[in-house]
Amino acid sequence: MKTAHTSSSEQSEITILHSQINYLQEQVRWLTRQLFGQKSEKTISNLNEAQLELEFPPLEGKPLAPEEEEEKVPGYKRKKTNRNGKDRITLPLDLPVERQILDLLECEKICPETGLLLVKIGEEVSRKLAYRPGSYFIKETVRFKYALPAASLGGIRTAPLPDSLLTRCQADESFLADILVKKFADHLPLYRLSEILARQGILISRQTLCQWVVRAGLALKPLYLEMTKQVLQSENIFADETPVQMLDPGKGKTRQAYMWVIVGGKESNPPYRVYNFRTNRQHVNILEILKDYHGTLHSDKYGAYETLANRKQIKWCPCWVHIRRKFLEESGDPEFRKWILRKIRYIFMLEKVSWARSPEERLRIRQEKEVPIIDEMIAAVKTKLAQGKILPKSKFREALGYFFSLIPYLKNYTTDSWARADNNVAERAVRPIALGRKNWMFIGNENGGEAAAIILTLVQSCRAIGVNPTEYLEDVMRRVMSHCSQKLHELLPNEWIKQR
Repeated sequence: MKTAHTSSSEQSEITILHSQINYLQEQVRWLTRQLFGQKSEKTISNLNEAQLELEFPPLEGKPLAPEEEEEKVPGYKRKKTNRNGKDRITLPLDLPVERQILDLLECEKICPETGLLLVKIGEEVSRKLAYRPGSYFIKETVRFKYALPAASLGGIRTAPLPDSLLTRCQADESFLADILVKKFADHLPLYRLSEILARQGILISRQTLCQWVVRAGLALKPLYLEMTKQVLQSENIFADETPVQMLDPGKGKTRQAYMWVIVGGKESNPPYRVYNFRTNRQHVNILEILKDYHGTLHSDKYGAYETLANRKQIKWCPCWVHIRRKFLEESGDPEFRKWILRKIRYIFMLEKVSWARSPEERLRIRQEKEVPIIDEMIAAVKTKLAQGKILPKSKFREALGYFFSLIPYLKNYTTDSWARADNNVAERAVRPIALGRKNWMFIGNENGGEAAAIILTLVQSCRAIGVNPTEYLEDVMRRVMSHCSQKLHELLPNEWIKQR
């Protein structure tokens, strides 16, 4: 009778197959949880403990529609006006009209050459669609025209028009502010806004709204640059990125682009959220954004942030929430998993207490209470990895490796009273993008992406501070063109609200 015998090579192959089976079973369990399980990261404990359709038409390189012929004029090309009525703005006849009269000063109504009074000969009337909460109306600006006496060599005089963000635009700043907020705060795509206006008898095509949005966003760029400068002067910043789809006209489909967000300020809820649109996720993007920054950076474990940390350019505080998430996903050693999740929970409990204290008390709590917990976890993870009894391709090994790679940086937040143990501020800042892209679907082009980043920056910063973004944008758009370039910081949301 023969005895079953297994060779060493067969045993090795069986071991490898078992490892693969375990790994695949972990993947199936993880995917099942993602599809059918709860998405909350809360855990049950028995302890009683105290992130565009920006269908922007391309501004450059846009092919002409068949009906848009070019008329050649010496020196330049002039595009004929579209006569098919597609982009014509139609307003209801019964829309209320509010007149604003702009007149010359009394001293300006006298001819400086002859001393005679100017003669009123007519009016200059400008009509714009305006908005106030709950209603639309026509804002009619009337400027009286005056002719100089016959003996004078001058021409006709009128009072100057007030500053406008977009020249020769039929939309008032109040209407533009309403559109921008509804799109970038309420996530209404422009085709829906066009339909909403049409129900009130105001016919404005989506293409026209797109052009206004892009022009308004790019015109507000000076404020965006000033806010970016102030964020990068903060001692602590928080960074995250999220994918968005961008139209790829050459292929007739979309491709993946990215929107970065940098949150800055000392407060527990920093005031400014600066968005930055990029066409890809290459490291060079964030390295360029943060090239002059030398403070404390909070983020997830993205390689570019680690590069900055290795260069000693920044103090890097990796996010403990991401570490916790890795151990929530794994299903390897259940007792060790529960133990390390409990330790991380202790850290966040202590953080909640410390943020209710003074900065000095916060540092003391971190050094005396939290650092020993972190040291205990570091020792336990090193011991677990040294034992070598973990499948190399498993969620458990991945979680331990993730923790181990961050050991040099895990305690960085404990040395700065304004640093945080998590990157939740930035993750909350990318949430409007995640909500918006389900509605506007994709960004039209790079100009549209840049305009979206600028408007998102102003609107979401207003929301974070508690400022009404519609009121803010309307006021700032009327003033920014004539405001002193050296005092642009006065128009940023937190400074603007002080003046109000």
